[in-house]
Amino acid sequence: MCLPPEKASELKEIIHNHLLKMDIHGKIREVLAETVKDDQGSSHQPLSEADFVRALQRRGIIDNVMKDLHFTQETATNIGPESPPKPAAHYVDQDSTHIKKTNIDPSRRYLYLQVLGGKAFLEHLQESEPLPGQVCSTFTLYLHFRNQRFRSKPVPCACEPDLKEGFLLEIHRDGFGDGSKMVDATTMLSMCDPVHMVLIKTDTSSETTLVSSYFLDWRTVLSSPSCKTCFAVELMGVGSESKIPAGVLTVSLELFPPLPETLNTDIISTQQSLERQRTAEKERLFLVYAKQWWREFLEIRSSHQSKLVKIFAQDENGVNRPVCSYVRVLRAGRLLESPRQAARFISLLAHERAPVVGGGGKQEQWCTLMAFLCRGKGDCEDHAILLCSLLLGFGLDAYVCVGTKAKGGPHAWVLTRGTDGSITFWESLTAHRYLHQPIDPDAPPLALQPKPSSPYQTVGCVFNHQTFLANCQPSDAVELCVFDLQNQSHWKAMSEEALKSVCAPGSTTSLPPLPPLCAPSLDPAVVSNRLELEMRLLVLEHRKDLDLATVWDDHLSYLLSSALSAYEMERCTGVSCGNEEFQDAVRRAVPDGHTFKGFPIHFLHRNARRAFATCLRKPKVDKTKSY
Repeated sequence: MCLPPEKASELKEIIHNHLLKMDIHGKIREVLAETVKDDQGSSHQPLSEADFVRALQRRGIIDNVMKDLHFTQETATNIGPESPPKPAAHYVDQDSTHIKKTNIDPSRRYLYLQVLGGKAFLEHLQESEPLPGQVCSTFTLYLHFRNQRFRSKPVPCACEPDLKEGFLLEIHRDGFGDGSKMVDATTMLSMCDPVHMVLIKTDTSSETTLVSSYFLDWRTVLSSPSCKTCFAVELMGVGSESKIPAGVLTVSLELFPPLPETLNTDIISTQQSLERQRTAEKERLFLVYAKQWWREFLEIRSSHQSKLVKIFAQDENGVNRPVCSYVRVLRAGRLLESPRQAARFISLLAHERAPVVGGGGKQEQWCTLMAFLCRGKGDCEDHAILLCSLLLGFGLDAYVCVGTKAKGGPHAWVLTRGTDGSITFWESLTAHRYLHQPIDPDAPPLALQPKPSSPYQTVGCVFNHQTFLANCQPSDAVELCVFDLQNQSHWKAMSEEALKSVCAPGSTTSLPPLPPLCAPSLDPAVVSNRLELEMRLLVLEHRKDLDLATVWDDHLSYLLSSALSAYEMERCTGVSCGNEEFQDAVRRAVPDGHTFKGFPIHFLHRNARRAFATCLRKPKVDKTKSY
């Protein structure tokens, strides 16, 4: 077999790294010393190479090397001839354990992050080790670093979880045209982007829980001997438990290729201290400005004290940040094709409020985008922020609105302004859109007034990544509000320069980096077929308990796929199509004297048992008939 030069060098590097990991040189020295000693004790014949190889074989060293050295086949991807090589990182899917490998570019530098195991996850102290094949709760570790996202394979939850994964993170320059150049120590020292680590727990019913969200400063490796270091990372809880340790991960960092000369530890400490001081000073100045701005806002009307004007919000780690810093311009590439498809995508993420221990009402927790995406669910603020970020990426003039819904509960939604002055509300939890037409309170009593079309009751403020506006109109009722945001008598704006000093990307080191959206890791056809088989089995068992026979009509089942496609298209575009063809096909398929009945149910999960239990609770579902 003939290998190209780059493949041969890569193969040599893999073997070399494996031999170093096994400490093969030390083992060879031990065998050599013992062989020489035995040879001197028996005879004075010279030691040949064959004798030495036989000695290695007798001790099983060669067999151990070959047994532990595995090569995984590279998965082919449709990459063009001019596509740049990608880092050799692997991404392990939940439903598969094969490792996908990509090429390493020898002209670039990489950070190899290894998780060597976990300990002190005391919440799982009493949990016993799961039996083979037993369904159990799992931990999954997600990473984000400089526009790269990774995920570990799920491992069973335990006091000492077997979290052992390696991630190869590419360290590249930010300047235009410098992406292919290898970064030096000085450039890496100035990179304040942390490695964002998010630990998610998935229980046996596929419900996810955010365990910890940690920002790792990796630059300590720049001063370590041989550019390699190992240390323990204490993960803290989230929300009300953000001051309580959740567990400890042992982490190893290594630079490839290593630096010719490492930096002094004092230099790195000084750089980190200067970054913290600059960030603290900017945040202090903005807090002073925000207090002055709030006093001016209250002087306009004393009733403004009760309005929902949200300037700061706490993230999952209990850190107070300006609300504008949560919104960023996010482009989805070809993953989402339109603003309405983006709204549909976000509405599929489940809505769940931050858990509260005991009473006391709702706990506030605005998650970072990485934590929200990894968890797959969040509160209305998380949904609205992500939708606003995507709509900004699609070029719309979008804002997050903070106010109340019809029942008086706090709520967040999205507003977009058209070039013609039209105002559209977007409900991020449902993907519904509402055209806003304000009521004129000065109109004559008999004049026709538009009826409220949205479920929102009041609005206190609107904001995006560079604008914050508080509602200073006499009434904060949505139906009376005029969303002429440039009118200073209606909306009081914060200084854009003040907001930019703490909210613009790179303005402070405390801002979480913006993660990219990733392509789906599941095959929809495979997952839907599996779910259909599980649902059929549940229906079969349920009807068997009722002493009923079950016969499946595969042709009619296939016809229903067009209806499901039409429902999905209607949710994405707001336009219904294909209903005539579906009705005609069903009429042809149903025999004379029979009636077809069915209605769609929408789920935000893939748990067949939960879906079937929901269907049984629906009054429209006949539990004794199959169609």
